[in-house]
Amino acid sequence: MTKKIVIIGSTQYYDRIIKHKEKLESEGYDVLIPAFDDHPEFDELEVCEYNRGLIEGADEVHMIWDQRSTGTIFDFGILFALRKKLKIIYMEPKTFSGVMKRYEKKCEAKNRLNEIENRL
Repeated sequence: MTKKIVIIGSTQYYDRIIKHKEKLESEGYDVLIPAFDDHPEFDELEVCEYNRGLIEGADEVHMIWDQRSTGTIFDFGILFALRKKLKIIYMEPKTFSGVMKRYEKKCEAKNRLNEIENRL
């Protein structure tokens, strides 16, 4: 029986996702990408149910994510609840939360410097 893999993630990484899909298929896996399936007849709930069905039938879920896509967060919740194996292929390291954290550190360093200068 062929192992089934579902790729979830951000559609902005189309090329990266397709490249990963082709690699997996060349290794003999069945690969599904719900984000690229076109179902204009589905409403929002039906899209979620469709994705759940694909994830439920998968042996493993691979993620390529920009850390912003809420659909991917929802799909992660599904795979988590179903206890599916997850493999993170790519996760965008540069995020807005990273900007905030770096800015906070910069402010803390400036405050420490000001405290030292005020003591002198």
